[in-house]
Amino acid sequence: MTLARKTAFAGLFAIASAFGATSAFAQNPMVGGAAMFAERNIVENAVNSKDHTTLVAAVKAAGLVDTLQTAGPFTVFAPVNAGFEMLPDGTVETLLKPENKDTLTKVLTAHVVSGDLSSADLVRRAKANGGRYNMQTVSGDALTAVIKGKNLYIFDESGGASKITIADVNQSNGVIHVVNKVLLPK
Repeated sequence: MTLARKTAFAGLFAIASAFGATSAFAQNPMVGGAAMFAERNIVENAVNSKDHTTLVAAVKAAGLVDTLQTAGPFTVFAPVNAGFEMLPDGTVETLLKPENKDTLTKVLTAHVVSGDLSSADLVRRAKANGGRYNMQTVSGDALTAVIKGKNLYIFDESGGASKITIADVNQSNGVIHVVNKVLLPK
């Protein structure tokens, strides 16, 4: 292999790694110790992630399983268990009670945007808008993608910021971006 071809290959590998390593480089990215399969839907993959057991329990309690198994497409900013643990004591337990189903549904749907937005889409749109890209969630709330250095953050309406820690986990009905905190609607 010539030096030019080696350099070109190294450059392509670096670009793919920087943007979530899609297609040939990472067909089934690992999330929470489980492979995420692009041919499975959001729910079918999320139930296998040990980092998303709280999210899965909340989706079930809110009755959103069927919705997240439809064709979509959806972009889901999926908080890890540790993100739920950062909420004030008793918050998760209170939200999971049947009488709080409407509030739980509002919180969860404030993490979902219609359409299939890759991290490259979010970055491109943010750069085109001065470093910020505003989105409307399926709950009707607002999220904003913000570039900070080499990272992409999602801000909620309350001013809370959640860092995308694993981007571009493609699903049959959209894409998941793993985030480190729960996004809260107003």
